Amino acid sequence: MSSVAVIDYGMGNLHSVAKALEHVAPGVEVRVTADPEQIYSADRVILPGVGAIRDCMAEIRRLGVDEEVRQVIDSGKPFLGICVGYQALMGHSEENGGVDCLGHFAGNAPFFGKDHRDHNGEILKVPHMGWNQVRQQRPHPLWAEIEDGSRFYFVHSYYVKVEDPSLVAGRCDYGLEFDVAVARDNVFAVQFHPEKSQKAGLQLLQNFLNWDGKP
Repeated sequence: MSSVAVIDYGMGNLHSVAKALEHVAPGVEVRVTADPEQIYSADRVILPGVGAIRDCMAEIRRLGVDEEVRQVIDSGKPFLGICVGYQALMGHSEENGGVDCLGHFAGNAPFFGKDHRDHNGEILKVPHMGWNQVRQQRPHPLWAEIEDGSRFYFVHSYYVKVEDPSLVAGRCDYGLEFDVAVARDNVFAVQFHPEKSQKAGLQLLQNFLNWDGKP
């Protein structure tokens, strides 16, 4: 039986992710776990996350999840980061006065701003919460059967800009353009919540469970 580990470090939307995975692939073993053996032996691994990046990174380092993530990525297994799990893969976040992250991707997560406005000068609410269109920047197996411009569900106040634009798999606009999906080798990571994004999100999770980790 194929297996997927959802890393539990106390800061993730674990049950909704697990339920969505079970829905799209009832034959797959879904492990919500902090046990390194269960994580390393899984066929695929997901790093979720909600909340403040300072607290998330503190728990990631306290529990040794940083080393688990590094080993899983180095092993070549398919790896998916979601929301704060996506931002945690960057080099730095400006949240909480500045926090160093895992550094798998060279990138930063700045704040939208308290006076954030759209292109017509109208004030936009922060956090960016709700549905928004994702523009696919390049083909990838996780985009299979997902129409370009599909809407996904977001909840975040900090956004990601990566240094290498060739790694960007998806972008979004919320008063400014920002990177909502990045991909390199066996890693795919997204700012939005696929588990809350109905048809398109469930398709992305299904694609992840079918993915062999190759671009």
